[in-house]
Amino acid sequence: MKKLCLLAVVLFAAVSVQAQNVVKFAPLDASPVDISYFPNKSVKFKKTDTPAPVVKVTYARPSAKGRAIFGDLIKFGEVWRVGANENTEIKFYKAVTINGTKVPAGTYSLFAIPEKDKWTIIINKELDMWGAYAYDESKDLLRVSVPVKPVSDVIEALSIAFTTEGSVANLVIGWDKTTVELPITIK
Repeated sequence: MKKLCLLAVVLFAAVSVQAQNVVKFAPLDASPVDISYFPNKSVKFKKTDTPAPVVKVTYARPSAKGRAIFGDLIKFGEVWRVGANENTEIKFYKAVTINGTKVPAGTYSLFAIPEKDKWTIIINKELDMWGAYAYDESKDLLRVSVPVKPVSDVIEALSIAFTTEGSVANLVIGWDKTTVELPITIK
């Protein structure tokens, strides 16, 4: 009986070890997903008395890895998904105003057309796309031209954050030696 119990334990252990070897987890993504909220703990905003988010941006963060980014990897004059992998999504928890256009609460895609001295930031109604391959200009909610603000230190991974000026939340996009700001008026 002891031998039979020992044999059962050994067989169970062998099957368990084999089952554990079957599961292969994917390595870390080269462009991990990140989420930026406005407001967050580090941003103080006069119009917001609650820590509840007003804007959320979900995006993948590619790294420069020594590559030339804008004008090379990301071509000037072409629609870009502002990130990697699936297109970047921006969610407004309440209506906001961007460049005089009222944007209803909801979730949208965030695209850009980078140029050397300016970018066209695009808020698009289409969701669940991979990159900008199926981008449809007819689904644009708005387009805003914003100036490029060069920075001296390289920003290794694409980064999105918020700053404030009065009743405006600036969505700041930075990568390599480039930043742009999209002013969002919160009421």
